[in-house]
Amino acid sequence: MKICMVGAGYVGLVSGACFADFGHDVVCVDADPSKIERLHAGVMPIYEPGLEDLVRRNVAAGRLTFTTSLAEGVAGAGAVFIGVGTPSRRGDGHADLSYVYAAARDIAANLTGDAVVVTKSTVPVGTGDEVERIIREAGCPHRVSVVSNPEFLREGAAIGDFKRPDRIVIGAEDEYGRETMREVYRPLFLNQAPILFTGRRTSELIKYAANAFLATKITFINEIADLCEAVGADVQDVSRGIGLDNRIGPKFLHAGPGYGGSCFPKDTLALLKTAQDYDTHVRIVEAVVAVNDNRKRAMGRKVIAAMASCGGGEVRGKTVALLGLTFKPNTDDMRDAPSLAIAQALMDAGASVVAYDPEGMELAAPMLPGVTMAANAYAAIENADAVVLVTEWDAFRALDLKRIAREAATPLLVDLRNVYNPAEARAAGLTYVSVGRD
Repeated sequence: MKICMVGAGYVGLVSGACFADFGHDVVCVDADPSKIERLHAGVMPIYEPGLEDLVRRNVAAGRLTFTTSLAEGVAGAGAVFIGVGTPSRRGDGHADLSYVYAAARDIAANLTGDAVVVTKSTVPVGTGDEVERIIREAGCPHRVSVVSNPEFLREGAAIGDFKRPDRIVIGAEDEYGRETMREVYRPLFLNQAPILFTGRRTSELIKYAANAFLATKITFINEIADLCEAVGADVQDVSRGIGLDNRIGPKFLHAGPGYGGSCFPKDTLALLKTAQDYDTHVRIVEAVVAVNDNRKRAMGRKVIAAMASCGGGEVRGKTVALLGLTFKPNTDDMRDAPSLAIAQALMDAGASVVAYDPEGMELAAPMLPGVTMAANAYAAIENADAVVLVTEWDAFRALDLKRIAREAATPLLVDLRNVYNPAEARAAGLTYVSVGRD
């Protein structure tokens, strides 16, 4: 089947490359000419492990192409996926659906035959209804079914998630849409990936509910970590103890500086706005959003307090090294990364900040104009009055702790991801501070 993917960003590019790897003929369309030029040159617009090789292999096989022409991409396509951005709308927090609706209008004007139009972007309940209305009122002469097919890709593990999914959710209102989507995902039947067919509105809500629940788990264990510090308990043991309960599970129970990224912050906020529009309450999610927003800057205060207790006195004029800037490892995504609030809190207190990240510094630099970017981790650490581990990249999991103690101006390591063993860090000569542990 020919598939057109409208939008060659994170969702569109990963999904398009994976569909091509399944054997479909895929055309990725994007309005940004420079992005398409880079893709033609084999340069990825995002960092995702394995993506460059996957794209190169399918381009060479002739199954994956890129264009700025939506007419070219849509012509003859049996399924047209909308994978454009839905950022939080400035001013009110609602999802900005202008790109989705613009894509729907362009698709309606360029279809050459019957097709299924699939919303892959994360969209609020009822968006599919509006997409259907736009296509119908455009006078499209062909049979068109509008389907919801949310993505559940983790940045840093997106290709594996796409090819070996926990589930595939398809919200369709007619048999034509369901049958076409079965054909699109037929290659995954070999892996016996469960396909859940629902109504379109239900499918749209599943995505938001899933992300809100995961954000809740993260926020819950972060608050438990604060309680652990107050009572002298160990949050990692607490996490293990409750995670061994099959009803709870161990994932997303790792204490840290709060969640960030492209999904959780905007999706929890969009869910709140949807609930308000329908005069209902999701008070747990309201608390999650508020607690997470406060936590990021609180981690900056945690570093300042650690420096004071380490005999450093005033933070003003001191240098802090941040290891890791992206919101999680194995991505270059800086959207709502905790490092942004942490760095700002430190600079507001008068500290100088030096940072290193294996992949995120190019995107981080314009977002952190007062931060000096270092060539490597040890260059950032040299002569620092505090070393703060913010993102748990593999490159930071086996640092030479004795070297840190020797080369930092003050041997203070604030580990916001609980990567290191406290006893080993202290044996190396470091004053060691972590989250939810002694």
